[in-house]
Amino acid sequence: MAQKVRVRFAPSPTGPLHIGGVRTALFNYLFAKKHGGDFILRIEDTDRARYVSSAEEYIIEALEWLGIPFDESTAKPGNVGPYRQSERKDLYKEHADTLIKAGHAYYGFDTPDSLDTQRKEYEANGETFIYNWHNRLTLDNSLVLSKQDVQTKLDAGTPYVIRFKTPQDETLRLQDVIRGAMQIDTNVLDDKILFKSDGMPTYHLANIVDDHLMNITHVIRGEEWLPSLALHILLYRSLGWEAPIFAHLPLIMKPTGKGKLSKRDGDKMGFPVFPLEWKTAEGDLFSGYREDGYLPEAVLNMLAFLGWNPGTEQELFSLEELIKTFSLERVNKAGAKFDPDKTKWFQQQYFQKASDAILTKEFAALLKSKGVSTPLDITRIVALIKERAVFVEDLWSQGFFFFEQPTSYDEKAAKKAFKEDTPTILLHVSEILKQQASFDGPTISGAVKQWVSGQEMGFGKIMMPLRLALVGAMQGPDVFEIAALLGKEESLSRIEKAITFMKKTM
Repeated sequence: MAQKVRVRFAPSPTGPLHIGGVRTALFNYLFAKKHGGDFILRIEDTDRARYVSSAEEYIIEALEWLGIPFDESTAKPGNVGPYRQSERKDLYKEHADTLIKAGHAYYGFDTPDSLDTQRKEYEANGETFIYNWHNRLTLDNSLVLSKQDVQTKLDAGTPYVIRFKTPQDETLRLQDVIRGAMQIDTNVLDDKILFKSDGMPTYHLANIVDDHLMNITHVIRGEEWLPSLALHILLYRSLGWEAPIFAHLPLIMKPTGKGKLSKRDGDKMGFPVFPLEWKTAEGDLFSGYREDGYLPEAVLNMLAFLGWNPGTEQELFSLEELIKTFSLERVNKAGAKFDPDKTKWFQQQYFQKASDAILTKEFAALLKSKGVSTPLDITRIVALIKERAVFVEDLWSQGFFFFEQPTSYDEKAAKKAFKEDTPTILLHVSEILKQQASFDGPTISGAVKQWVSGQEMGFGKIMMPLRLALVGAMQGPDVFEIAALLGKEESLSRIEKAITFMKKTM
């Protein structure tokens, strides 16, 4: 590629960023970095009716959390800004006027009521109303009106839109990296509005102008924009510009049934569809991957496999490995089915790979939120219990007993483990533990096991009661490592408490 690759992610700030949008951003980023190019964030805020003031901040925070950095953005401008479309309005009007002068666009003065009447007449005849070559000369627009009448309307402030004049009787040949060659009859296209009556451009005009002026070489976007490709190619041609290379990504489909993934699917099945938590103006709260405890690396790896595959058996990829391996040619045409269980699998893999230092920091914050203050070595606890965890929250369920003495004992296990001679056995164990100058796992394990062997006693007679005394249930890692982490004083206290319990209940 002789020309420097430049791609853009151009979300609309109308609400939270769906993971489909995050996937689009990721694929753009991977493609740009693989080819030594630039990745640009542009905010397409021309839809003022649906604009949400906090959405832009949400988009940026989400992508920062995921570790997808921009080369240029609203916060990091290059020399082709501004990077918000609302700040580029004059550019769009200028190019809309250029299209009108060249005969590729025209003013439409049709009122919403008149168009609605036309639509109903068509429907009454079993037809679909399309504003294009077959009826545009019978409607209220500058193709029909004299120049003087058009100017009179403009001077009088008559509301208008600017429509693209779609060419008639032409077969348009289109090319897409993912979908290959396509062709379309221009007669089936409508004359899309390029400039709205509120003085703002539509997506069609704005993104074409911006992509050209920002030197975008590749447009990688969702499949929902595929029907607009013909219009966009015609706009490039009409403005005398070379079109970028297009690639339309497959939809992300719901886990079961048909249709694309929506927030309702997440609500119903209990998984996030947004990277970060989102609270609506009405107070509705939607969960996010960050707040649900997912690691950003796991989310990125999961998203990379929604519609793309490396052609190998490898499933775990660092961001650097994804950059090296990624190619648009290996993106599928078919929709990618979202799998919540596979997402958890990725989380588990990355959780196990995460450094104990990072997990300790997260676990310490969780303990603080629960009001737990402890002198214990949290890093050692994390290292001991993390293999059974998928989320930081699991570290609590796997290791809460380090911070809380048992207040009861698992009834089924106690019935099996607590026998008439168990208090006596635990008293012997207590004496052994008291004698240990070095209170580490291997030392106390060796001492207790040596005593058990000398008594010609089965290990079960001591191991189960000891675990119940320290934990309250038959769970947790090696029982002697638990004792070592608790420390001599706390371990002896718990054993004494269990002995007291047995004496009262047996």
